[in-house]
Amino acid sequence: QVQLMESGGDLVQAGGSLRLSCAASGRIFRVGLLGWYRQASGKQLELVATTTRGGNTNYADFAEGRFTISVDNADNSLYLQMNNLQPEDTAVYKCRFQVLSPMSGTFWGPGTQVTVSS
Repeated sequence: QVQLMESGGDLVQAGGSLRLSCAASGRIFRVGLLGWYRQASGKQLELVATTTRGGNTNYADFAEGRFTISVDNADNSLYLQMNNLQPEDTAVYKCRFQVLSPMSGTFWGPGTQVTVSS
């Protein structure tokens, strides 16, 4: 069974930076799309950024130029560097793994809270 755990969420002032981490445990041989999503209070879950092991990245418009997604292929850790954070970035951030083998499935972490004060 694959388990994901995010860390790095915190309370920061507008303009600040945070680096989120997502640690994966369990048997993971091949993965497809890895991503970060967020959900603000009272709003729907939205895509922040995705990447592949090969480094093909995709960003939501609000994340482009401020956030950077990366993956450590050695241990399947996923990261999200967030710069110039704004109050509208306040949300629970969750990582998502598309695992292809040895067992296929989509897995989510429980999330980490990011709060940006003005």
